[in-house]
Order: sequence, then C-alpha cells, then structure tokens
Amino acid sequence: MSRLFGTDGVRGIANEELTPVLAMQLGQAGAYVLTKEKEHKPTIMVGCDTRISGDMLANALMAGACSVGANCVYVGVMPTPAVAYLTQKYKVDAGVVISASHNPVEFNGIKFFDGDGYKLPDDLEDEIEALIRNGMSGVKFPIGPGVGKIKLRTDAREEYINHAMRSVNIELNGMKIVVDCAEGASFYTSVETLKELGANVVAIHNSPDGTNINANCGSTHMQELQARVVYEKAAVGLAFDGDADRLLAVDENGNIVDGDRIMAVVGSYLKDKGRLKNNTIVATVMSNLGFSIMCEKCGIKLERTKVGDRYVLERMKEIGASLGGEQSGHIIFLDENTTGDGLLSALHLLQVMVETGKSLSELAGIMEVLPQALVNANVANHKKEKYMEYPEIAAAIDELERRFAGEGRVLIRPSGTEPLVRVMIEGKEQEVIQNEAVKLAALIQDIMF
Repeated sequence: MSRLFGTDGVRGIANEELTPVLAMQLGQAGAYVLTKEKEHKPTIMVGCDTRISGDMLANALMAGACSVGANCVYVGVMPTPAVAYLTQKYKVDAGVVISASHNPVEFNGIKFFDGDGYKLPDDLEDEIEALIRNGMSGVKFPIGPGVGKIKLRTDAREEYINHAMRSVNIELNGMKIVVDCAEGASFYTSVETLKELGANVVAIHNSPDGTNINANCGSTHMQELQARVVYEKAAVGLAFDGDADRLLAVDENGNIVDGDRIMAVVGSYLKDKGRLKNNTIVATVMSNLGFSIMCEKCGIKLERTKVGDRYVLERMKEIGASLGGEQSGHIIFLDENTTGDGLLSALHLLQVMVETGKSLSELAGIMEVLPQALVNANVANHKKEKYMEYPEIAAAIDELERRFAGEGRVLIRPSGTEPLVRVMIEGKEQEVIQNEAVKLAALIQDIMF
C-alpha cells in the first residue's frame, strides 16, 4: 500500500481520492498525534485556498479534530505562509492548510504544521497515517464538554499583512507593479500589502470564484503577465501560485525571473549588507549551474539538497542559514517565516530594486542561466529508484558526465510522486543537451518500462 503523505502533505482529486471521510480521519489522527502530549485542551488553526472544495474538506477535518477533543480556529481563505506564521503568533498547537498549491481546481490537499509553524517530519506523518490505517485504535473519544468547538476568525489576514510589512522596510512610492494572483489565496493579501506600501498596483486574476484557481494564470502560466508588464510599462510583474507560497517575477522587458535568479539578487544584496547568515544559501540539486557559479563569484556558500522545500528547510535549520529555496519560486526567509512565502519574497526583491535604483533586468544579470534540458522517462513505479543497477544505463550516465564535466552537469532522479525517472542535463548549447537528454531518457525507458 502506497504512503498516504507525499512530499507536501496529502494530495488527490477532491471528493474522489481526497474525500470528506479521509479529511475527517486526518483531522482526528492529526489532532491526536500533534497534541497528545498537551495537558491543556489543544487548539488547531485551519485555513484554505480559494478552490471550491476547500470549505467541504476544512469542515470535515475540523469535525474530526473536534471529535478527539481539539478546538479549531477557522481563518478561511489564507495563504499557506500566513497559516504557518499565525500558528506561531497565536500560540496554537498546530496548523492545517487545505490546498493543492499550483494544481488545477479538481485537486486539493491537506498539510499540517506543528505549533512552531514547521511542516511535519516523516516520522510524525507516519504516525498519523498508522493511526488512520488502524482505525484510531486506542484513542478515547470524549463526550459532553470534552468535545472540541470551532471558532471563526476574520481578522487574521490583516495580522499577516502587518507582519510582512514589518519584516521588510520598504516604500514603493508609485512603483507600477503588475500582480498575478492566480485566482488564489493571495488575491487580497498581496494586493493590499503593495497598495499600503504605496505601489501603483495592476492586479490580474484576483477574482476567485472557486473554480478558476491556477487556470492559465499564476506562476505556472506566465505568458499573460509577461505581456501585461510590457503593455503597462510596469517596473516589475509578480506571479503567485494558488496558495501563495511561491513567487516568480517578470522584469520590465517581459522576461521571467525564476526562483534561482530571485535568490541570486536578494542573496547577494543581503550578503553585501552583512545580513546573509553564514554567507550561505540553501538550494536544491535542480538549481541552475549558473546559480552555483554566481555564488562562487560573490563569495556565497551554496548548500544543495534533494528536491522539495521541506528538505531545503531542514538543511537551513541544521546549518543556521537564513535564505534558501527552489528554482520553482519556493523561497524561505527563515528569520521571518518557517515556509516558502511568496509575499515576503516579493517584498525582498522589491527592496533591492528600490534601494539600488536598478531595474530588475539589470539586477538579474548577476546570474547567467545555463541552458537546461529536462526529459522524463516512463518506467515501472517499483523500479524507478533502481536505475543505476542497470549496467547499460550506468555506463551511459557515466559517459555523459565525463563529456560535460566542467561545462555542465547531468542530473538523474526518480520522481517523488509519479512513475518517472527525470533526466536533466545542463550545458552551453541547448540543442546538444536536448538531444542527449532525449537519447538517455529513451534508453532508460526502453530498459526499465
């Protein structure tokens, strides 16, 4: 039986895979596991993104939590990083976000935060899952006054906005910014924050109706934002995903500035100001080789982790780093929040633009992006971790690594969620690396499918 929790909580098609019954069970087991050591009656904060299934799943989850004696505070539509921050601020015992991030509307997900606002380690997720599979065996369900209750809170998003503005000292004074809210959880918080800081905000895709989240908009569909920035003669475009834990940007010429380049711009600025802890940035193995070259030139130490913002966060905590993230736009400012935060990322990027007086295209030039080719090989799911056990595949990878040594790199990794082996090659010539990636992926697929 496959593991219930993936790399970012429990995900699935709402009402088909992620049912209200499963949400209730996650509420029961999650509340019990996360609060069983507490001597007081525990409280759990719950928020969701804008997708139509959010209320259904949130209420089912809260019913489950109440059934094991936990109280719930429901804050409604809220960015994921807002729930992480508010969980700490209000000193509740745990937080839960109902969201499937950048995925289409039919999907949804449930992810937990502990009382300090951090995503759960694997062992706690395993404990929750085991309790569900064992039918909550050994758990005593309270009756009478022991049952939990639900409180609605409508002021929480203002608390998050105030935190973001306190964290980054900036005045935007008429700067024209196009913001793509992905019809998601940032539709209010991002726009209001930028307006309060004095920006001239052009907001697009900020009218969520429950069904249009991430639909040809946001950080996974950047074309409209790129065109709109140029048309509006704006200084910058900002693109959030559905739950607003990631950010990508667009420069004044309509070019995309990805997570690597945002970290390069902000990281080098913070280092120059003496505010980059240990002069270190944590990124994943998928970050562009150009990012590594930039770090070396700027005297910044680069730590690499497995793909996934949870692994970035774990390493940041281990070594005391203050900045880390992914090419996809999950960027963590650990002094200010415990998870990827699109709004904080935007404010930090804008701060560099304001204080240096430079355009985003000029700032982003600190890093040369080397061409990347990414090709997926379809394989049997139970074999995907074993690709190096096949001599022909191992020899082909070894040959490519020798060829690209010093001028590129070869990265092969199994997908965490799908029956795929991903082949990524970086180098100087796009056509060459694309052809080699296609050939290697075809070889892997032929042998392992």
